[in-house]
Amino acid sequence: MRKYVIAVDEGTTGARAIAFDRSGRMACMAYHEFPQHFPKPGWVEHDPLEISASVDRALQEVFAKLPKDSVDSIGITNQRETVILWDRKTGRPACNAIVWQCRRTAARCEALAKTAKAKVIRKKTGLPCDPYFSASKIEWQFKHSPAVRKLARQGRLAFGTPDTWVLWNLTGGKAHCTDYTNASRTMLFDINKKRWDAELLKLFGVPADILPEVRKSSSVFGHTVKNGNIPAGIPISAIAGDQQAALYGQTCFEPGSIKNTYGTGAFALLNAGAKRPADGKLITTLGCDGGGNPVYVLEGSVFIAGAGVQWLRDGLKILETSPESERIATSVKDNGGVYFVPALSGLGAPFWDADARGAFFGLTRGTARAHLVRAVLESMCYSTRAVLEEMAKASGLKLRSLRVDGGAAKNNFICSFQSGISGLEILRPEAAELTALGAAYLAGLCTGFWRSADEIKKLPIKNKIFKPPFSKKIADGFYAGWRDAVSRTLTK
Repeated sequence: MRKYVIAVDEGTTGARAIAFDRSGRMACMAYHEFPQHFPKPGWVEHDPLEISASVDRALQEVFAKLPKDSVDSIGITNQRETVILWDRKTGRPACNAIVWQCRRTAARCEALAKTAKAKVIRKKTGLPCDPYFSASKIEWQFKHSPAVRKLARQGRLAFGTPDTWVLWNLTGGKAHCTDYTNASRTMLFDINKKRWDAELLKLFGVPADILPEVRKSSSVFGHTVKNGNIPAGIPISAIAGDQQAALYGQTCFEPGSIKNTYGTGAFALLNAGAKRPADGKLITTLGCDGGGNPVYVLEGSVFIAGAGVQWLRDGLKILETSPESERIATSVKDNGGVYFVPALSGLGAPFWDADARGAFFGLTRGTARAHLVRAVLESMCYSTRAVLEEMAKASGLKLRSLRVDGGAAKNNFICSFQSGISGLEILRPEAAELTALGAAYLAGLCTGFWRSADEIKKLPIKNKIFKPPFSKKIADGFYAGWRDAVSRTLTK
């Protein structure tokens, strides 16, 4: 009997391969970074060959550590929105990948956002017109790359987000597919009809024949070809974008279940069910139900979470290490009236003010370093409450608990304060690598490695539970102080 499922977690700075056993525990892992390329200010690129090489190295190492014929299947999770274009015949990239962070198409999107087409885009895709998503990046490559245009004329051009590129390489060019979660991030996919949209393809000048086939996240997308330690014939039976994979890894299978990943930023995702919710001030996208079928998800992005702690450490030099922020924050009984507005790169959901700038409010002669540190940690929790309130309003669903993951979620003060400010029970799994675990679950569900979502929910993965440490009245007072501070920074 095969004993392991491998998840390939292709991120923005590197690739992991992780083997999980039937209990959902990590058996072994390998990680390899790849370079970041910044050809101009605000531009971010990856070399697709460096991405595939990092994935290959990680997989070679993991397969070398496992017994022969012990791997059931492979699941892929990935950085979303990044655009890769390549030659179907040779498998060579036509140009560097344009990364989701890249802002080179900002002017195009700003101009488009002022037209009636912006409402069409929002209605069909659930997304605002923004360079974050794939469509304008593909359009840019067609305008600026003769190689891309030539391959398109010859019928040899292929497009994909990194999941599709990784799949193509693992299958020796036999599979050109993606899943609903990644397709829904391209700004070319109608999430109502769940298909590529001809009107949007025409708007951005994207030929339909370069697009991958779209399947549900828990599906057999292809099989591996023999490559070093990687044997032939292993089913690649899951694909999911990183945040949706984390939602699945947190077993948020029912409508109203929600997770928040506290990384550089914070990404809250709410399973809204089979019926599309009102968008409100959030993004509507596609995620997975327990069976890996597409469901609607509300997503709220906070731009600065753990990055605020990094700024205290590297910018202001008032921390030596990020973990010590918890000890310093709890060395004072409260924030001393100090609030931090985390607009170091503008404000994300639900404020959407790119021109807002970060600020401390309430400083006095009595303000100490610990108050500043505490204010930054608290700001993650206030920002998350703002998103959660918008989610509850847009979906009409009652929120009862919040599942958390990510580096900053290891901080007990953040989890406890988040519980108090939101009034929700906070569940923090002991398991690490929730994104990869979600991809593994989806892969194993497809092959029968796990028989059902119910079996997955019963796996022995424990949660540390945080309950509100103070009353709703106190929470509302703290939150009102922070919202007042935010109002003083808004430009819109």
